[in-house]
Amino acid sequence: MTIHSAVIQKLLSTNAHLGRRVAAHHFKIYTYGARNGVTIIDSDKTLICIRNACHFISNLVRQKGKFLFVNTNPLCDDIVDQMTKRIGCGADSSWRLGGFLTNSGSPKKFRSRNKKLHLGSTQPPDCVVIMDTERKSSVIFEADKLQIPIVGLVNSDMPWDVYKRITYPVPANDSVKFVYLFCNLITKTFLVEQKRFQEVDNKQLSLTKDENRYFDTVVLVAFIGEESENLKQTMTSSSKDETPVIPYESLDLTSDDPVETKQLLDKLVVIKLNSALGTKMGFSGPRSATEVCNGLSYLDLIINQIESLNSKHGCNVPLILMNTIRTHDGTLKVVEKYSQKNIDILPLCQNRSHPVSRGRDSEDESVLFDHHELFLSLKNTGTLEALLLQGKEYILVVKYDNLGTLIDSKILNHLIQNRIQYCTELSEMAQMPGKNSLEKSKLVDTGNLWMNLKVVKRLVETDGKNVENYPLSKSFDRAIDVNVPHSRFQPMMSTSDLFLFQSDLYSYGDSLIRNSARTNSLNPCIELGPEFEKLSDFQSRFKSIPSIIELDSLKVMGDVWFGTGITLKGKVTIIAKPGVKLEIPDGVVIENKEISDPSDI
Repeated sequence: MTIHSAVIQKLLSTNAHLGRRVAAHHFKIYTYGARNGVTIIDSDKTLICIRNACHFISNLVRQKGKFLFVNTNPLCDDIVDQMTKRIGCGADSSWRLGGFLTNSGSPKKFRSRNKKLHLGSTQPPDCVVIMDTERKSSVIFEADKLQIPIVGLVNSDMPWDVYKRITYPVPANDSVKFVYLFCNLITKTFLVEQKRFQEVDNKQLSLTKDENRYFDTVVLVAFIGEESENLKQTMTSSSKDETPVIPYESLDLTSDDPVETKQLLDKLVVIKLNSALGTKMGFSGPRSATEVCNGLSYLDLIINQIESLNSKHGCNVPLILMNTIRTHDGTLKVVEKYSQKNIDILPLCQNRSHPVSRGRDSEDESVLFDHHELFLSLKNTGTLEALLLQGKEYILVVKYDNLGTLIDSKILNHLIQNRIQYCTELSEMAQMPGKNSLEKSKLVDTGNLWMNLKVVKRLVETDGKNVENYPLSKSFDRAIDVNVPHSRFQPMMSTSDLFLFQSDLYSYGDSLIRNSARTNSLNPCIELGPEFEKLSDFQSRFKSIPSIIELDSLKVMGDVWFGTGITLKGKVTIIAKPGVKLEIPDGVVIENKEISDPSDI
């Protein structure tokens, strides 16, 4: 048994994979599917997040950072206490009172409210580790306000407003067994770093690639309880078992020969998972048919891009729309208008005899991705065999409504040249301005999967049962991840995203084009309140979308209405008071302001 298999088994034994009945939309990048109405968390994703969190903690330990561990579950008190004693971190109960971080400079105020309360150091910690994020959202808000990195366990129904503030989320069920395992990992991380660097000068605290691999192995060994005497052998096997992450920049350029380019693209098929309804945004049909800009929907944009590619290179890249029972009929009506396009469009409906499990209130959300159902649908409709007969070798599965660049010949060429069977695209969530300098960028799944068609056929015909019950990436012998540019991950999930794409920050040709006038490589952070959630409300509250070329962040809450020709710059917060209609006049320029009254403009 490989070390990865042992780790996955250990995670499963703690019930870490069992989420809630509901999976929030932003959480679905961590899900594996659903069974019996319960969200299944992908153990591979949990493992990746644990490693990222442990790497961050180890980096902070080397810099002698201060930690605050927060837990309100009495069943886990002894576990957390034993961990803090072993790693030499004192337990501080200050967090039990609201404002323990933001008001830490005025301890007398706390003593007057609770004389028995013992306050620890008034210095804020460098990291807050929260075992039960659902119970201590106030701590998360306070730490985020002070720009303190947060490591926390998150479950599938966590609200976006809380989730987005957690720097290193670990998707898992916060059962006592998993909390014990997580605390054990943190303990191992502390002890390893304290031992390896206690006699090393601070100027030499940089890990080489081999040392990083050594650290990963130590953390993985903590899962299965093996002793360090077998560490070298384990390290060798684990390094082979891990999925390598390839930088996009390191991929070879494709040939300029038009014949070779055509032959390359002719081997590709694009499959768009078209399971999401637009109900949450007030749209009755498939969400992919929602208008994005200039009368064009997401489906229009993806079809125009593939058609342009086919016309330019003389190739034939078909598009398969993988619908569900809820979206199939609506999609068939939409597809009729593309009959004259230079692109083969094949709408399919996932196996009706094996419907994908859904949560109770999932009408507004996309059906969770089930690769087994996808493979069965391709096989049972005869599509899989037909594609192979046409000489197709790879499928690009697009899980989300991603407005970023879709087909990338560099990735396809790398897969073919190196005989890669499976590839996931990852993109960095870059560090936001003002965040703690110790915080590292995180890699998130863009929802783009590349798979070899011949291997898919072998899996579905000979290993069907294993494919259904085992993480998808582990069903392929040769798998990689590619760290792609931000331009390839532009999801359109809500009206806040729609605000970005309809602004002057983007324009549309054959694909999404970012305005070169913006010097910041990051997009502005947009947060529109529930008053803007429905598409009709969003459209009526904006006479025109403001100019946001120099905007860093925008938060709008309450009964707010926007005129035309407005320019937003820096950090802008607009929150209307209850019962007050706040109108932003035409042509105004708002820069680094908090507005709650017309007099503030």
